[in-house]
Amino acid sequence: MAIAKAERLMNLALCLLGTRRPLSKRELRESIEAYLEANSDDSFNRMFERDKDDLRELGLVIETVENLDGEVGYLARRDSNRLPPITLDAEEAAALGLAAKVWQQARLAGAASGALQKLRAAGLPEDVDPYEAHGALEPRIPVHEASFEPLMLACRDRRPVVFDYRKATAARPEPRHVEPWALECWRGHWYLAGFDRDRGAERVFRLSRITGKVRSRGTRFTAPVPDVVTVRETVASWAGETADRSARIRLRTDAGYPLRAKATSVRELGDGWDELEIPYGHGLDAWLVEFGPDVVVLEPAELRADVVDRLRAVAKG
Repeated sequence: MAIAKAERLMNLALCLLGTRRPLSKRELRESIEAYLEANSDDSFNRMFERDKDDLRELGLVIETVENLDGEVGYLARRDSNRLPPITLDAEEAAALGLAAKVWQQARLAGAASGALQKLRAAGLPEDVDPYEAHGALEPRIPVHEASFEPLMLACRDRRPVVFDYRKATAARPEPRHVEPWALECWRGHWYLAGFDRDRGAERVFRLSRITGKVRSRGTRFTAPVPDVVTVRETVASWAGETADRSARIRLRTDAGYPLRAKATSVRELGDGWDELEIPYGHGLDAWLVEFGPDVVVLEPAELRADVVDRLRAVAKG
């Protein structure tokens, strides 16, 4: 069975690499004997999706293209699947080894291990072990959100998605239709940057606020993807990281540690409260609302009014 699958994968890869135009599932099924022998359409579809994912795991870049009739086709361009000559010194190999150790999820761990194997095949010296160098360092990036993997794949394949999203100021989630661009981790939280079709503009979404399943849509992107997606800079701006003003708040003792980490001064008030001075910029009101009754804004008055408005909106549902 292993030989049969390897032969099937090889035939699929040759078909995708040898075509000058996208091939539909129907055309691929008619071209590969193992697919013709499938008992049903469902059996073929499951087999094809598994094979396509396996080839991508092996490093083949497969594009998904939709024609004018709405039919989806697949191809693997030769110029996208050539690995240029690679020369790495010991320090560069060590950096790659550390990067491979970052991921905890089995899917990403396997991809990282496979990438290092490909680098060895491309000329990485045998006496350089990227896993052993600087072995005392064990970087980790936790991913707890179920939406991470489907969004990661959607970003890679350039597929629009639909998901339910609950804003900090909303009591209930709302559906969002998004063309995903990039995922990035910032201050322990994962964020997605993309084009929000309903709002016709770029938006950044925190993955922990996505509820339910992420559903893919078989359509093309309608907005151009920026050359550089500044997820971290956008989130930092919304969180007040680029603030040039200050705000004074009251915070319950032993609460709001992220706020305490940002504070430029902290003064004990007694009775279970402290007074903090924190940077004030765009988006600070939405962040403060997340701490609920543990935070009271003292000044400026405009920030206090914004927080009160958001709380009232949440209370109304």
